[in-house]
Amino acid sequence: MDLQRIFLFLIFSFSLMLVWDGWQRYQHPEQQVQQSATTNKDLLKPQSENPAGLMQPASPGTEPTNIAPLSVQQAAGKTISVKTDFLEAEISTIGGDISRLALLKHPDSLDKNKPLVLFNRGKGTHNYYAQSGLIGNGLPNHNSLFISEQDQYELAGNAEQVQVKLKAVGDSKLQVTKVITFHRGSYLIDIAYELENVGKQTIATSSYFQLIRDSVAPEGSLRFLPTYTGAAVYTGKEKLKKVQFSDIDKGKLEYPKQSDDGWIGILQHYFVAAWLPKEKTAREYFTHKLDGGLYSVGVMLPRLVIDPGQKVHVGSTLYAGPTEANLDKIAPGLGLTVDYGWLTIIAVPLFWVMSLFHDWTHNWGVSIILLTFMIKLLFFPLSAASYRSMAKMRMVAPKLEKIKQQYADDREQLNRAMMELYKTEKINPLGGCLPVLIQIPVFIALYWSILASVEMRYAPFFGWITDLSAADPYYILPLIMGTSMIIQTRLNPKPPDPMQAKVMQIMPIVFSVMFFFFPAGLVLYSIVNNLLSIAQQWYITRSAEKESKGVVAKR
Repeated sequence: MDLQRIFLFLIFSFSLMLVWDGWQRYQHPEQQVQQSATTNKDLLKPQSENPAGLMQPASPGTEPTNIAPLSVQQAAGKTISVKTDFLEAEISTIGGDISRLALLKHPDSLDKNKPLVLFNRGKGTHNYYAQSGLIGNGLPNHNSLFISEQDQYELAGNAEQVQVKLKAVGDSKLQVTKVITFHRGSYLIDIAYELENVGKQTIATSSYFQLIRDSVAPEGSLRFLPTYTGAAVYTGKEKLKKVQFSDIDKGKLEYPKQSDDGWIGILQHYFVAAWLPKEKTAREYFTHKLDGGLYSVGVMLPRLVIDPGQKVHVGSTLYAGPTEANLDKIAPGLGLTVDYGWLTIIAVPLFWVMSLFHDWTHNWGVSIILLTFMIKLLFFPLSAASYRSMAKMRMVAPKLEKIKQQYADDREQLNRAMMELYKTEKINPLGGCLPVLIQIPVFIALYWSILASVEMRYAPFFGWITDLSAADPYYILPLIMGTSMIIQTRLNPKPPDPMQAKVMQIMPIVFSVMFFFFPAGLVLYSIVNNLLSIAQQWYITRSAEKESKGVVAKR
């Protein structure tokens, strides 16, 4: 097999790897699957006196048995608005749900002059919201009415937090106040219940915290580069487990249901919402398909027994914000929401180096260029050996052509003669392939580190490139990359096979079209890498030709 065939095989394999890698992450359109009451054995029929569809503990000595809350139609309630330096939220007095949440530090995917809205709720719109409640006869849940002292809250002055207190309406002997706390400079929201038993009998209850979402991919998603949208569960024992919405439809729930650590949430490109119960607290994770194309993803905390006159505090923390590698500081495993794919071991250090360059240059585009120089420097010895091999192949191309004409009808003798020529000229026909093979994983790792890092979102380079995570709107960078590939192709030895020659001519066009849909940051890396390769290849080829002429002159 000659160098051109191997090179074509590597390019084809690389293309397949990219397509396969994207396909693995592809979120198929969810099928509307009817679920019966027997689909999940843990899900019992709701009792008629419980409007939330939640099982209630019958007595203080009875444990609630593996029951997840069901979402049902709610009445209209008042809206309470909250604003901090990072978040803008709307809370409904029905259930105390967070029905809308805007991330003020992150622009919208379609209009950068507006903040990104992560949670939203209503007819004719993408639905995604957070809710919680208590399980028990007559206790407030996500369908219950609450009242608040005011309709607007804002983090003002030097205050580090702002609290919204909602009192449950009802005649239950368990007085319930839902407290939602927002913090300065944070995407964490504490949601807690203050419970006081004012009756004369013991009251048993459990609390649940869930996210409700449809399966619609976030706006502005790149169709050619699909990313994951779905549920995820993390525990210290089994690490991160993704649960696709289609798996929930089919009942393929292969994740730990019970644990004393971890979190559960919903991932989408660049952002995550996750419930973070206190560590070393028993909890039960659940996922369910609901009516109207919605999904429930949440956690239920252990049963509490509250004696007469006793006050109890129970709650969980919600993180709703960007996926960042440093999220492990907030909760173990939360940093894994930055999905670098199966080459994480390479992607993480690449992004770390890029971050160091960014701290110095304050421009992610320049950081990518500097990273490309660094990678090229690391691979310089391999690349030099490759280009020397290709230069020698270029010089012996006329001899190879004669051999192929001489043994056109004898394939075995042809291969023997070619190997003898390689041995005589001291050429390794595989020498030009190893650097290409090694750099393919680096390219794919960089591809995902650019695509998955929220820091690249709306990161400008210069001029018309205002978002390195998005495709070049004018296709200028892909065209430059295609031109550089054409120049590189002409520096390579010309394939003796006419069909191979045509394929090599078409390849730059094919890759240019593919890169029309790739993030501008990745195309920038490819351009710089190609330009450095052209300079290195041209210099080594010229040097090899001079050496060859010197040898011939001495003879």
